[in-house]
Amino acid sequence: MKIVVAHNRYREAQPSGENTIVDSEIAQLTAAGIEVLPFIRSSDEIPSMSKVAKALLPISPIWAPRAQHDLSRLLTEHRPDVLHLHNPYPLLSPWVVRTAHRHGVPVVQTVHNYRQVCSSGIYFRDGVICQDCKGRALGVPAIRHRCYRDSAAQSALMATTLAVHRGTWRSVDRYVALTSAIADHLRDYGIPDERIVVKPNSVPDPGRPTPLGDGFLYMARLSPEKGVDLLLDAWRRHPVGALGTLRMAGDGELRPLVEAAAAERADVVYLGQLDRAGVRAAVEASAVVIAASMWHDVLPTVIIEALASGRPVLGTALGGIPYLVGADAPHEPAGTGPAQVASAVAGGGGSPMPAGIGLGDAGWVVPPEPAALAAALPVARAGAPGLALTARARYERTFHPDVVTKQLIDIYAGVARNPNHV
Repeated sequence: MKIVVAHNRYREAQPSGENTIVDSEIAQLTAAGIEVLPFIRSSDEIPSMSKVAKALLPISPIWAPRAQHDLSRLLTEHRPDVLHLHNPYPLLSPWVVRTAHRHGVPVVQTVHNYRQVCSSGIYFRDGVICQDCKGRALGVPAIRHRCYRDSAAQSALMATTLAVHRGTWRSVDRYVALTSAIADHLRDYGIPDERIVVKPNSVPDPGRPTPLGDGFLYMARLSPEKGVDLLLDAWRRHPVGALGTLRMAGDGELRPLVEAAAAERADVVYLGQLDRAGVRAAVEASAVVIAASMWHDVLPTVIIEALASGRPVLGTALGGIPYLVGADAPHEPAGTGPAQVASAVAGGGGSPMPAGIGLGDAGWVVPPEPAALAAALPVARAGAPGLALTARARYERTFHPDVVTKQLIDIYAGVARNPNHV
């Protein structure tokens, strides 16, 4: 099978989990015997572009003529079975879907954010969840609030792009929803169930888990939507040292807040931006990993890293987090499904789980509120040993590269066998 993987890489100066996942997926497919033809552009190319190319940049999210020319040549020469699209902005454009279909090539797209509807892609503005553009023909609120790169002009361009390409997105042959929450988002957008497959990302298997460390690890972009303020507020509600150590890793605009907390309290340690070896060491030093997102976070890779190492996760009940920790039983409130009821104990001592804390196979979810997170911290610390094995089992069952890669190949085979494009 021959697959074109199309992706516009985010700038290297801006650490991107999406770039990492695309690279990993290409490697996994290649190892499985799939011939991968990368069709990759990078936003790092923009500064070195010619004056003519830069002049065309404003229209590239809508059309990107150079990318269409290059893709047409690639499709003509190699006649692939499927084109797999990740991020099209700004140098590829959703128009690559139309180009592929013109060549008779079906398209699979992995949905990493909410940019079918939201210009910023994250449904988050001014510190709160925002869905003002949902259901609108044109995202006027995004323009008014400068949601894309804090620019009214660029926000207008992105809002126009989303309006122009509504039909393009609805023509994609198969959507890969990384979690059940993204599947719901796509259904709400008008994509029928038969064109949606839930397939999460994976991370390499680190091997047999080491014994649990102590305390907590928070590892994310240090920005408002990732819940830095929420976590620090919750942590300060406990005496210094009462919960072990809070290790915080990453970089971003709120780094000064994290550095101040580390200077203020002996039980907060700032690790900076970590490489792969540093990530593994930080996970292994901890007992619980925290995902304190304030937005409908699609799929925080750190959660899969935690499960792979047998570390349970304490997260907010938003976006894909409940799915990742196995606390998203359909039609049941978080924490009330059969598995949760059977094991809803605090610290394994038989005490009922405090109200507002949902328990899944691999961790806990709470509302994105300081009091709720503060109440859950000691519960998670005490209960971590009881969920370590099930956390690793969830990784092996759902997020292991062998499992996920087979799923992806099955998705390709499903659309490649169907010559009728929508």
